Amino acid sequence: MGGRNKAFLRLEDRYFLDWIINTLSNACCDLILATREPYLYSEWDLKIVEDIFKVRSPLTGLHAGLVNMLADYAFCTSCDTPLLKKEIVQVLIDEIEPGYDVIVPVSDTYYQPMCAVYSKKCIPFIEKQLNLGDLKADHLYEKIKLKEIPYERFEAIDPDLKSFFNVNTPEDIYSAGRLLKRTEQIKV
Repeated sequence: MGGRNKAFLRLEDRYFLDWIINTLSNACCDLILATREPYLYSEWDLKIVEDIFKVRSPLTGLHAGLVNMLADYAFCTSCDTPLLKKEIVQVLIDEIEPGYDVIVPVSDTYYQPMCAVYSKKCIPFIEKQLNLGDLKADHLYEKIKLKEIPYERFEAIDPDLKSFFNVNTPEDIYSAGRLLKRTEQIKV
């Protein structure tokens, strides 16, 4: 998206960030927004924390969120997933159990690292990985105790798996709008 801040892209009449906040406020207790530019989000009523690592990667936001949270586990997502469903979040939260560091949706070997639950135990592994310049979130999974939840588990709640749809191009915004309308037509 040419470096545009996806939190401020619009789907219908709302920012992507508003879609995500609405979903998560219905599924989670405390919300933390991790960002490199906290001043941009002053109008939102949520805890905003600044990335500790300055490199541009989803891992930096994940790290800042984990460092600043009080709970042992957190659901984590990115600002480019406006179609995320609270039921998907709830399934992942319900799978939390001691001994696992990450609970993540998986299809064969493809993970959804920005639609997953992470433990604070991941912090030192993320720090080491970022210090080495390894910015791939799923590389973390080789170092921690991972619980994989197959896509099939989510298809009953989200048949199109639109919760995993992230917007990377202008065409994706159009596709997200079509997916949203199709969901609304099914409800009627």
